[in-house]
Amino acid sequence: MKVIGITGGIGCGKSAVLDLAARHFDIYIIMADEVAHRLMEPGAAAYEQVTELFGDSILRQDGTIDRSVLAGIVFGNKNKRIVLNSIIHPLVKKEIIDTITRLKAEDRYRCIFVEAALLIEDHYDVFCDELWYVYAPEQLRRRRLAENRGYSRDRIDSIFKSQLPEEAFRQACSQVIDNSKTLDDTLSQLTQLVKSL
Repeated sequence: MKVIGITGGIGCGKSAVLDLAARHFDIYIIMADEVAHRLMEPGAAAYEQVTELFGDSILRQDGTIDRSVLAGIVFGNKNKRIVLNSIIHPLVKKEIIDTITRLKAEDRYRCIFVEAALLIEDHYDVFCDELWYVYAPEQLRRRRLAENRGYSRDRIDSIFKSQLPEEAFRQACSQVIDNSKTLDDTLSQLTQLVKSL
């Protein structure tokens, strides 16, 4: 059972690719962001460290962490982003490795997709058999972020500055999925790649 790391810059459509994979193939999908969100719930492994570091201003009235407030803080401050990542990423990686180990023992899926924005920087290649890059041109990604998420130009600029350039993704990944056309086109590429596993 192969483990495929799925990565790409924000707005490239990783979620759309993963949705296609889940609907059309026997693939188990692990999303690092979802794992991180679970780990920041009250009582979970990262909650206390994150709230201690960033204070009550990131908490909602019910005591849960408001991730949009936290994101606004860390995307505007490189040092705070580094510290947050140093807390969250080792915990996320451990949880993902534990899940992969369990799934391999169960042997119920064709393969496992692991999606993470920082897949390359956090060296997920150590436990992934291959890394695949979901590509979309920068202007399309910017438009998607503005239209679909309501992000301002400044916020988009800040996020883009914090992410790897396209060349780094292409160098690190063995396959590229061009997600700039139709979903049918993306599915066709994905089908070929999954068949080759």
